[in-house]
Amino acid sequence: MDFDFQWFLGLFPIVLPALKLTVSIAIISLFLTLCLSIVIAFIRYYKVKFLYQISGLFITFFRATPLVAQLFILYFGLPSIFPFLESMSAFQATIIALTLNTSSFMAEDLRGSLESIDNGQNEACYSMGMTKYQTMKRVILPQAFIFALPSIGNRFIGIIKGTALGFTVGLADIMAISKMEAALSLRFFEAYFCVTIIYLVLVIIVERILKYIEKRVEKVS
Repeated sequence: MDFDFQWFLGLFPIVLPALKLTVSIAIISLFLTLCLSIVIAFIRYYKVKFLYQISGLFITFFRATPLVAQLFILYFGLPSIFPFLESMSAFQATIIALTLNTSSFMAEDLRGSLESIDNGQNEACYSMGMTKYQTMKRVILPQAFIFALPSIGNRFIGIIKGTALGFTVGLADIMAISKMEAALSLRFFEAYFCVTIIYLVLVIIVERILKYIEKRVEKVS
């Protein structure tokens, strides 16, 4: 079957409205991932008893298993065991799965950044009368975030690409819309090529924004 360029171009106006859903999932997931990753990173950094072992199991599980399997367990498996989860939507399940999965990686990125800070800075802050909380908030954490910024950016791009799995649980994102259109016309190559271009442009835009932020942070620091 020949490539139908006209059908290909006509698909963009149909698919692009769903981009808002994809971006919303990515942004919400990134925010929740940052919050959870910071908590886990602190637990790992300070080696909090009991929680340290639990966080280790959490990281191992979500790093060692496929995201799509985690999403299926969350959306199809757990509601059969816990009935109160039956009301969970595909939108919520996708966000939760992306958050848990990405947190297992980002937490280790942040922990590594925290441990890269010279311990002498801690001692200097303590000698000035600062508490452990003040030292972490004012001195250690800001530096750690600067070191981890490139990794955080990469994880965000991973989240954006991970949203494509949402269609497997019924989420009407750009992947789902394009697949439905392809099924109606049997133009699968054109449909998936359309989605590929949209994701490519979106990721390029995000990369440019991240590079700008990194440059601004470097100037300030």
